[in-house]
Amino acid sequence: MTTLETLAATIAARKGADPESSWTAKLLAKGPEKCAEKFGEEAVEAIIEAVKGDRARLTSEAADVLYHLLVMLAARDVALADVLAELDRRSGLSGIAEKDGRG
Repeated sequence: MTTLETLAATIAARKGADPESSWTAKLLAKGPEKCAEKFGEEAVEAIIEAVKGDRARLTSEAADVLYHLLVMLAARDVALADVLAELDRRSGLSGIAEKDGRG
């Protein structure tokens, strides 16, 4: 199991937990919209660090982005396996051809 798969499984396990016992449970209890908002905030922070060129801070913010992406997906019952399958489907396709195929 990869690190992302392990993290996704941990997030799924905390989905029904007491919000006072877990930051993940607290986020999920606030609903999908709040999870999406938090993901957006973390993405902006990663962008800022990328522009600044601070590799260590970008690494830290990128980890936050991945965590909050998985929380957002869990809030909408989208499995990491489904996202990975979509990436596999796109593998080997030209980005231009793939985008054109979305119509």
